[in-house]
This record gives sequence, structure tokens and C-alpha cells, in this order.
Amino acid sequence: MFPEVKEKGMAAIPRLVAFTSEHGFVPFLVSATAGTTVYGAFDPLIAIADICKKYKIWMHVDGAWGGGLLMSRKHKWKLNGVERANSVTWNPHKMMGVPLQCSALLVREESVSASLKGLMQSCNQMHASYLFQQDKHYDLSYDTGDKALQCGRHVDVFKLWLMWRAKGTVGFEAHIDKCLELAEYLYNKIKNREGFELVIEGKPQHTNVCFWYVPPSLRNMEDNEERMNRLSKVAPVIKARMMEYGTTMVSYQPLGDKVNFFRMVISNPAAAHQDIDFLIEEIERLGQDL
Repeated sequence: MFPEVKEKGMAAIPRLVAFTSEHGFVPFLVSATAGTTVYGAFDPLIAIADICKKYKIWMHVDGAWGGGLLMSRKHKWKLNGVERANSVTWNPHKMMGVPLQCSALLVREESVSASLKGLMQSCNQMHASYLFQQDKHYDLSYDTGDKALQCGRHVDVFKLWLMWRAKGTVGFEAHIDKCLELAEYLYNKIKNREGFELVIEGKPQHTNVCFWYVPPSLRNMEDNEERMNRLSKVAPVIKARMMEYGTTMVSYQPLGDKVNFFRMVISNPAAAHQDIDFLIEEIERLGQDL
């Protein structure tokens, strides 16, 4: 319906708002992303927040993957504007390494007085009489089930609290910074290396480094459909060989008109430059005969 949204991105939002309004619909939500799954890209949150404020639209930020960068003084600028969002999703079990699962939905609206309920509770509460009796002998504020989407659930926040106590804010920051540094190291190692082609130009915003390995047999081929068909088969074969040898494992995938490429995502701060060097050399070893 609106192909320029894909081409222009955020710049198309005002026109999309006008288009939907003219056709009798009420635009109510813009969902921005802080750290996309494949490329690790960050939307311009400040500009999106300005648009949402102008048109009175709820702004949600999917920070499931990129939210952890808020722990880093060096990298948190990539989420500038997130403080203006109406709601944010954040998965500490991803970038921060908290054991699965540990996810949070944060909403701006909260209780303005003891007699009024916050947004999560207002939306989700069922007043189940078999759970939330009003004449209990303890403080009823400890009954938090009506505030959660699931009601009954594991105490997932305990894992985050325990890790935070163990590592501290400085420890989490070092964790994040190390992973970003390793991603930049990988990017710098392969950007001009023969046999490697980056899927997108420029330094990655997150720890996602997407690239093709091009074996010698394809390096001098004309960039045409035959080359793309042959290149699409390279990553699956190399990954299968990786797993058979038990040396390493890197994800691959196609996206849009881009054939299968490796998507290296670094979230383990215990890795070192030697591990990145080994990965590059192993891909070359396993793919040179393709």
C-alpha cells in the first residue's frame, strides 16, 4: 500500500499518518527498533519521538537486542530518545547474558496516587477472587500478578538482580564494551580481506557482522544470477562442515534480495581476538574448495 515506507523509512511516517487518517483509521502506534535482529541497526529515536509527539501517537521501542547498550557509557548514545518512549521491551537474556528467559516490558505511565493503578495493572487486572482476596493478613501490594501479562510466572527478575549484584554496573558495561570491540575487530579484519564481502557498508552499529565468504572459484565471476545462485550455497556448506568438525558455528540466512550470508553475532565477552582470527581462518579453510 505504501512502498515508500520501505524506501524512506522514518521520513514516510507523517505521510502514512495522513494516509491512514484520511481513510478513516486512527494511527495509534509507531514501533521503533533499537538493535534489529539481523543487522543490529538502530532507528533514530529522537526524530521518531518528535513525530509521535506531534501526532499524539504511542511510541514503542523494541530494545530486546539493543537495550543492553544502555549499560555502556560509550555506546548508550545509540539509544538517545528512548527516554521519550511510552513503552520499551528489553531482553537482558540476550546481550547481557542473563540466563533464559529474562524479558521486561517497561511502560511510562505509572500510578499518580495510592488510589490509582498503573497502566499495566489497569489493562491486565482480572480481580480474580481466588487469588487476590482483600482481607489477607499481609500488605496487598505484594500481590503483583494483576500487573503482569502472565499473572503466574517464574521470578525471572531474580536472575537479573543476582547477576547485577555479582557483576555490578561496571561489570555489565565492560561486558557490553568488550562485545562491541570484538565485533569491530572482526569488521576491520574482513573489510578488505580477499574472499570476504560485507553485506552492508560501514562499521556495524551493534555486534552483528554480516558478510559473505566468496571462494576462489567465484571471485572473478561476473556479478550475475549464476554467481548469486552459487554464492547462496556457500554458507550452508561451510556451516555444515563447521558442525561436522566441531570447531565453531555461525548462523547464516538470506534477506530480501541478498542470498545466504553469514551473520556473526558476538555476545560472549570471554571471546578474544584469537578466537576471531581462528573463525576467519576456519571459514577460509572449509570453503576454499567450493
